[in-house]
Amino acid sequence: MDLGIIHPYAVAGPGGEGLLVSGRAIRAEHRMHLADRKARARAVARRAPKPGQKGSRRWRHYRRRQRLAEARHRRRVRQAQHEAAKTVIAWAVDKRVGTLAVGDPRGVLSIKAGRRHNQRTRDWRIGHLITALKDKAEVAGISLHLIDERGTSSTCPICRSRIPKPPGRVLACPACQFTGHRDLTAAASIAARHGGGITPAIPAGVTHRRAGAHLPGVAPSRRDPRRRAHHRGARGSPGRHRPAPPLTTGGESLATRRGACNSSM
Repeated sequence: MDLGIIHPYAVAGPGGEGLLVSGRAIRAEHRMHLADRKARARAVARRAPKPGQKGSRRWRHYRRRQRLAEARHRRRVRQAQHEAAKTVIAWAVDKRVGTLAVGDPRGVLSIKAGRRHNQRTRDWRIGHLITALKDKAEVAGISLHLIDERGTSSTCPICRSRIPKPPGRVLACPACQFTGHRDLTAAASIAARHGGGITPAIPAGVTHRRAGAHLPGVAPSRRDPRRRAHHRGARGSPGRHRPAPPLTTGGESLATRRGACNSSM
């Protein structure tokens, strides 16, 4: 199993089956919450009390609302990660998997990779992902082992040559022309390190699942209240952009008038 941000869990099974749990809704929740937090901080920056100064009642009310928003965001993310772990364990029980070899990526948390990527790794909450998976695996009677995953996402499983990590989700080896999903290939390499040589690098079938169906804005009928409308008084997304109608003057289109002028010349 390979752990990631876009796919919290990518599992390669021994029977040629694979599981991909999408975490794009969780990532969107982090982004919208960060934008909302920045907007609130900018709005009250001038009214914030100075160090050592006692805050007003309005300031205490704002701080209380801020704590409530932060707690609600943490609950949403925690529930989505529990749902993702439950999906993985249910899939493993259905496929009669007794041992899970999980790559441990916590070594990358101490690497300084810039302001934006450091924020992504902090929002990842990898410790909670491992803990939730371990607790549910123990209840289901599945043993879980943490394996060093260094280099699994950039190593060809066929010829074992090093490949520059691609920007997308497809891993292509220029040496042996191997092509496969990057996360599922890393999961197969992690299983091979643990001794699971029967796990194929290219799965025969992949099951796709989504985590965080309860998050606002995920379902088509729901709208995230933090997302601003694109037009003045419009609510929600404006939908598909349509071309502007031709300009008319006195019942005659502008294109028709231009054509008439060109013919007269």
